[in-house]
Amino acid sequence: MDWLMGKSKTKPNGKKPPAEEKKQYLEPEFTKIRVVDFDLKELVVLPREIDLNEWLASNTTTFFNLINLQYSTISEFCTGDTCQAMTACNTIYYWYDERGKKTKCTAPQYVDFVMSLCQKLVTDEEIFPTKYGKEFPNSFESLVKKICRYLFHVLAHLYWAHFKETVAMDLQGHLNTLYAHFIVFVREFNLVDPKETCIMDDLSEILCTPAPPPAPAPSPPASAPSPSSQNHVTER
Repeated sequence: MDWLMGKSKTKPNGKKPPAEEKKQYLEPEFTKIRVVDFDLKELVVLPREIDLNEWLASNTTTFFNLINLQYSTISEFCTGDTCQAMTACNTIYYWYDERGKKTKCTAPQYVDFVMSLCQKLVTDEEIFPTKYGKEFPNSFESLVKKICRYLFHVLAHLYWAHFKETVAMDLQGHLNTLYAHFIVFVREFNLVDPKETCIMDDLSEILCTPAPPPAPAPSPPASAPSPSSQNHVTER
């Protein structure tokens, strides 16, 4: 596993831990902001005429590009000084190289490792083939799962460490929609272990629930008929 949970919430001396920092991204004024309002489930279901691996490849590549772009909007605020570790909630993510060596690095270093690895994989014709008739490798699904797990780490860090900057640039609607779309997708195809994503379950529950349809506009009150329009009976 490339992550390690933080310390226990109960200190050895029995004292209560400090109150958990308020999560700004859970406030209704922000969670209600989306780019789209329709059910994202419709976007991720495998079309009948599409091969599963083709569908996974297309969506994974798209999510990599979009999450990389979303991170780039706040990258100037994510530095070795501001983000000395790759964190999200009470979790610190460590990087493991190809030989399995564990490294604690700054958030920008970690994200750079993630994006470099994803770029290498999605542009490799032997792994993500684009030519007709080219077969996907047997390891394809496990590599897609690896990419998605790393991309989730980046999304979680964006919310945890850089949501204020995202709001300042009025990009929270884009981030919310991207996050919800990604979570619905990985759940549909079981691409990320729920134990990995549980740190953001509070946000997922809110954003992945289809927005209720807008209430119909109230009908204007019926106006009383004017005297001229009423039928009059003339007494004879």
